[in-house]
Amino acid sequence: MSRRLIVLGLDGFEISLAEAMMASGEMPHMARLAETASVFDLDHGRAKATGLAWEQVATGRGPGDGGRWSALTFDPERYTVRQAVTSAQPVFADLADRMVVFDAPYFDLARSGARGVTNWGAHDPGVSAQASPAGLDGEILARFGRYAARRWIYGFTWPSADRTAEAGADLIEGVRQRSRVAAWLLGERLTDWDVALVTVSEAHSAIEQFWHGVDPAHPLHGIPSAHPAGEALRGIYREIDAMCGTLREVAPDAGIVVFAMHGMGTNQADIPSMVLLPELMFRLAFGRSHAGPPAWRQTLPGGVPLMEPHEDWFKVMQGLVPSPAYQALRRSLSRAWRRLRLSRWTGYGNGGSGTVDWMPSARYQPYWPRMPAFAFPSFYDGQIRINLAGREKRGVVPVARFDAARDELVAALHDTRCLHTGEPVVDEIWYPESAPLERGPSEADIYIEWRGTPLGFEHPVGGRIGPYPFRRTGGHTGERGFAYIDWPGLARDRERRSAFDIVPTIFELLGERIPGGLAGTPIRPGSRR
Repeated sequence: MSRRLIVLGLDGFEISLAEAMMASGEMPHMARLAETASVFDLDHGRAKATGLAWEQVATGRGPGDGGRWSALTFDPERYTVRQAVTSAQPVFADLADRMVVFDAPYFDLARSGARGVTNWGAHDPGVSAQASPAGLDGEILARFGRYAARRWIYGFTWPSADRTAEAGADLIEGVRQRSRVAAWLLGERLTDWDVALVTVSEAHSAIEQFWHGVDPAHPLHGIPSAHPAGEALRGIYREIDAMCGTLREVAPDAGIVVFAMHGMGTNQADIPSMVLLPELMFRLAFGRSHAGPPAWRQTLPGGVPLMEPHEDWFKVMQGLVPSPAYQALRRSLSRAWRRLRLSRWTGYGNGGSGTVDWMPSARYQPYWPRMPAFAFPSFYDGQIRINLAGREKRGVVPVARFDAARDELVAALHDTRCLHTGEPVVDEIWYPESAPLERGPSEADIYIEWRGTPLGFEHPVGGRIGPYPFRRTGGHTGERGFAYIDWPGLARDRERRSAFDIVPTIFELLGERIPGGLAGTPIRPGSRR
């Protein structure tokens, strides 16, 4: 190996926003890197919808290469869904070089041979908190304090301008704190490293809450929280840029890879995937509704529902789409006692805690065994699992009817219109390549990419569903990821590559043997595809 390498992964980062800020002089360190380094646009393909980008970085494998199609696992015996932490060994265990890792999601430190800390302040950490050497996490806590923005990792802030500003300030401080910890780890505490993998998560947490502040076309761009949201998001990007400069100062001899697997944009998934699709499937199966009729105090001129500053989406949706446990609780407890205890039923987030009861789609679970097909809980694209005989314990669709049942569902989806625009809600539908009886526990039978931002459905048979308010205003809908690679010999002219090429490229730059079975191909000096 000729030199050390810093790999700076930007989780949930939208490069088009950064490019605009670079052009205006607000991100000088990344602007300088873009001018001098090799620049690549990254295509994450359909794997983006798995929500497992960082497991794919840790393992170098995509869902079609032995990875998972979702962080959620379906048990066809019990008809239950749980979210699990990663069980995969990092591919970097094969490195001969000395590696330091700071807060990389889905990176099982104990099985990698690397040193560092995981699950410090990551968005969707996907792994338990680990430290190597033992006690390193305690040292960080004593020197730098607790992570400043923990309560905003999955924050819900758009109804309140004040809460948005508060979350923004804490997330900005979170990046500063992260930068200080990373500089100490690499520059003082673990200095004998050859390759460092450092991840920044604040952009992910921020874009999901604040995207309406930077996107003039977003339906919520005109509400009071949009201005503090935009200010906060730009402030976070400026601090990420400063962190790039800090890491270069800590290790001026090192090459650097700065990358994001995919981009971000307007959230198109939460309401159609988590609320509308499961209700539509229920109505098609039983001819009646499960979700309560929504009534909103305020709506925008186009019909987009607004929430009061004090309201919480999860509690509101718990009342409209109740879980069986919640219904039993309401029947058995007095009103005063209920106010004290409701919070226990409204926990949420996707940090690997196991339960996904906070998600409205999961509350239809008691009905799944009697349904021909049901909406598979999903964080992103819509997913449908057919209740297939011979695969699900109580399957009701014979294998011989699988194709016909699937086609009927697809036709029903294409008949569905946006409640507000009248336009089709489906942009694209696709199916996995595996045989139906061989589908894994993280696979659905039908995947739906939504068109626009449908907050309500209208269906000829299912009727009117919704509208419901945004949960996250931003989501994983960006057109491209990116990579800036400062390493001798790489050409500077722009090229589009697979996002999966990043991991084998790390091995290539270090002069290490590239493990077999990786999803991508390495970017080599002077290479073109």
